[in-house]
Amino acid sequence: MSHNLFFALWPDDAVRERIASAAQHLKKTHAPRGRWIRPHRYHLTLRFLGEHPTLPDPLLAACHAAGDAVRAAPFSFALDVAGSFANRRIPWWLGCHAMPDTLDRVWDSLAQALRENGIANDEPTPRVAHVTVLRDADRPLAAERIEPIAWPARELVLIDSLLGAASSYTILRRWPLGS
Repeated sequence: MSHNLFFALWPDDAVRERIASAAQHLKKTHAPRGRWIRPHRYHLTLRFLGEHPTLPDPLLAACHAAGDAVRAAPFSFALDVAGSFANRRIPWWLGCHAMPDTLDRVWDSLAQALRENGIANDEPTPRVAHVTVLRDADRPLAAERIEPIAWPARELVLIDSLLGAASSYTILRRWPLGS
């Protein structure tokens, strides 16, 4: 068993259903082989904080302090493109054709808050806002436009993804945007 810890935006049920519908459309249109992500696991990662055998208390305390320090108003953006990354696991995703300024500002605020709480900035650049819908695809997906999925972002979450025989996601803490 191990824990993947990360900050993310968590979609509401309506957004989650639209993501699932778009993923289903990709599945029917392209018929790839791979591991489809279950809708209850959809999220948009803002910062991956590593894999850990246990969750270290100092790291959790720093994450809580960083989340408390993020200052951002609620905002909306749209997932409007499907594509994949060119790595050995070939994840397919739904994302943003262009990074929305409001989302980039939340990302910046979180990165600054994490740095101020002793967590190094080792995030990938450039940032790619996306929700993974398929892992280990048998082939890449050329970028294609999708029907836009409006996402009203209202909260930031800290997630513990337990890996192993009993894998699960646990939201450790929620921070409403605009508070």
